[in-house]
Parts: sequence; C-alpha cells; structure tokens
Amino acid sequence: MSIKAILTDIEGTTSAVSFVFDVLFPYAAQHLPTFVRQHADRSDVAEQLAAVRQDSGEPDADVERVVAILLGWIAEDRKATPLKALQGMVWEQGYQAGQLKGHVYPDAVEALKRWHRAGYGLHVYSSGSIQAQKLIFGCSEAGDLSPLFSGYFDTTSGPKREVQSYQKISQAIGIAPDEILFLSDIVQELDAARGAGMATCGLAREGGRWKGMSRWTVLRESILRSFHPAKKTLRPTRIVARELAPVGLRSSPKKWGSLRDPTGASSLATMFNLVLTDRRHQALW
Repeated sequence: MSIKAILTDIEGTTSAVSFVFDVLFPYAAQHLPTFVRQHADRSDVAEQLAAVRQDSGEPDADVERVVAILLGWIAEDRKATPLKALQGMVWEQGYQAGQLKGHVYPDAVEALKRWHRAGYGLHVYSSGSIQAQKLIFGCSEAGDLSPLFSGYFDTTSGPKREVQSYQKISQAIGIAPDEILFLSDIVQELDAARGAGMATCGLAREGGRWKGMSRWTVLRESILRSFHPAKKTLRPTRIVARELAPVGLRSSPKKWGSLRDPTGASSLATMFNLVLTDRRHQALW
C-alpha cells in the first residue's frame, strides 16, 4: 500500500537534541519548583502531583518532596508522563512570555510544509507531552506550524519502544500501519514501529549518533528537502562516516559515496545504508 500519513518524532528528528537539553530542561528545572508550589491546588496540576506520588511509590509525599522527585526525574531524563505534563505547563508560560521559541530544523520546516501540501496527514509522537509538542511547533522560530498537523501522541499512548503503542496510534489515526511512515533517530523506536507494520525511516543529525547503532558516528546533517514518502527517493548526497574502532585503535573516515534513489543506488551507498540501518530501516539523509 502507499503511504498516506507520516508520524514523526521531535527530539533529534525535526528538532535539535540540544534545544531540549540545553534550553527546555534547564528552563523547567529553574521554574518548575515555583510553579508547583504556586499552583499545587489547581486541578490539572494536582492531578499530575498525585500521579508523581503514585509512580514514585510515595503516596504521602508533601509538595516539597514531590518537587525534589520531579527535579531528580529531570536530571535523569526520565520519560515519566506526569513530569512531561508539568513541564509542558511550565514551558507554556515561557512561550507565552516570549522567553522560549521552538527549534525546528529549516529542512524539516520545508519538508513538513511540502508533505502537507501533497496531502499527507502529519502526526507527532514524542515522549514530551502533547501540550509541549504543540508549543514547539506552534511557537517555533519559523512561526506557527501547528496547522500542518492532524494529531499528536505522547506516552499516554504507550512507551515509544513498544509495538503496541504504534498499533494504538494507527487505530487512533484510522489508517492501516503499512500506510504510515514513522520517522525517528532511535533504532529501538523504529524497530517497534516496524513490528507494528509501519514503514520506517531513520534520521541522524549533524554531530549526533544514530541511537542504537553505537558503532557509527554520523558526520553530516540529514537532508529532508528531497525526500518523497511515497517514492522514498533522495537527492544524491555526499555521505561521510567514521567507523568507531576498538579502544586503543585509531579509526579513519571512510567515504561511502553518494546515497541515491534506491533504484539506482551505487553499491557503496547501498552498503552504507544497510550497515547503518541494520537491514531494517531506510536511512534518511
């Protein structure tokens, strides 16, 4: 079947990991304690604080103890649903005050707009809360991108590394799994989506490592501009990678040539693609 919808991750895919770790997380860590203390009796906040107590196994924790638990979870980058919900509330204040602007890669902005014009349904699946997802795209440096999207999914749909989560999302979208293309920079997430029957595509951003394939370091930013979900074609692009040698040994860059349209890919490009994707996921550059 042909692709009808695209489901995309955010961190490391459409947006820089550094934006999350160097901007959003520190902002939440700084402002969340005061926010929780001031709004602990607000119904939506109280609901999440109760969830923190339940998830931490401390049902009698007072507000100060809950704050300490939340700060610990932030430091651990724990994908806890109540933490993500509270972070979203704090970030909303920052976006509304003009203190935060969502980062979205220019090539992602261009691709999302093009895919939307082409009629693909665009959906987001991120460990960040739905509220946080809407803020990143709705208050982005490129303007309000929220009209491009038809739906948002977070960990309330299930963990991102479990097959059942993607099955649930497919049912919610109302499209068969094999008509959905999932984009992510994490192999285990791609494996889960693939297990649910979705088409998958792995991305690696400049300076990042394709998570789950630790033997390879990608030295070039991914390119979304020429990718067509249905045809799965790519503009010829120079790919340079370095295989990580065992400790004590030096490794030198190995050039694998240009990654082309799969119908006319060079043997070197195909080799690079297969190695990086472990023969399961098409690599998007």
